[in-house]
Amino acid sequence: MEPTRNQRTIARPATVAGVGYWSGRDVSVTFCPAAVHSGIVFVRDDLEGRPRIAASIEHRTETRLRTNLRCGEAGVEMIEHVMAAVAGLQIDNCEIHVDQPEMPGCDGSSLPFVEALDAAGIVEQDAAPRRHIVEQVVRLGNEESWIEARPCCSGKTILQCELDYGDENPIGRQSLEMVLSPETFRENLAPSRTFVTQQEAEALQAQGLGQRTTCRDLLVFGPEGPIDNQLRFEDECVRHKLLDMVGDLALAGCELAGCFVAYRSGHRLNAELVRAVLAEQGGQIELKRCA
Repeated sequence: MEPTRNQRTIARPATVAGVGYWSGRDVSVTFCPAAVHSGIVFVRDDLEGRPRIAASIEHRTETRLRTNLRCGEAGVEMIEHVMAAVAGLQIDNCEIHVDQPEMPGCDGSSLPFVEALDAAGIVEQDAAPRRHIVEQVVRLGNEESWIEARPCCSGKTILQCELDYGDENPIGRQSLEMVLSPETFRENLAPSRTFVTQQEAEALQAQGLGQRTTCRDLLVFGPEGPIDNQLRFEDECVRHKLLDMVGDLALAGCELAGCFVAYRSGHRLNAELVRAVLAEQGGQIELKRCA
C-alpha cells in the first residue's frame, strides 16, 4: 500500500530543558528542521567536532531500562521518549542537538517534547516517506515475555500491549490496543509517564543514580499505588509501554506498517523485533554512518 502523506519536518527550532533522570545533570535538547531524506539525527554540541548519531537500530547499545545509541566515541542516552514524540507526530527529518549525553527526563512522558514540536510547527516536504510493510509473522521472546509483528491488511500501524504485574501489585494487569496516528499519540500516549516500583527506585538511588529525581518526576508505585503523585489515566502504565514501543520501533528509520503485539516486553525485545522485521523477506538494515 502506498503512503498517503509526504515526509515532514518542523518549521523552526524548538528547545526543551530539564534534568537527566540517571545522571542528574542539567540538559537542553533543541529540535531543528532537516532536509528531506535526512532522517532523525542526534548532534552532540558539547563534544569537539559536534559528532552526529543517526537514530538507527544499528547504533543501539544494550542498556538496562532505557534506549541508548552510540556511534564511534559519541553516544546519547534515554532517547526513547524523544524518539516517541518525533515518530508519534510523523516527523521524518529532524536534527536533535543536545549538550549532554542524556535526554531531559521532564515529567517522564513525551508530552513536553510533543508540545515543543507542535509549537514549532510541522511542515510537509516534497517526498514520500520510507515504509516497511510487515508481510509475515515475526515473533520473539518466550512464555514470560514476548513481542510479535503481524501483517495488517489496512496498511496502518496498530499497537497492542499487555502488562501483568499480578493481582497483589497495584499496577496489576493492563492491556490496550491502538491505531497509531499523530492524533491518537498526542491524546492517548504522549502524556503517559515512566513508572517504577518503590523497590526499583530505592535500588537505583542506592547505586547513586537518579539523585535529583523524586516521586513527583515520574510514577513510583508503592503498595497502595503512586507515591506523592496521581495517575493521568487509569491504565497509564500500559500506555507508557506503548509510548516506549513507538520510540523503539522508530529506530527502524522508516514507517513500519503492521500490527505489533507485546506481552510484558521491554526495550531489548522491541529492538530485537526491529532488527528481525527489517531482515525478514530478504530485507537489509540500512546503516547510516557517523559524521
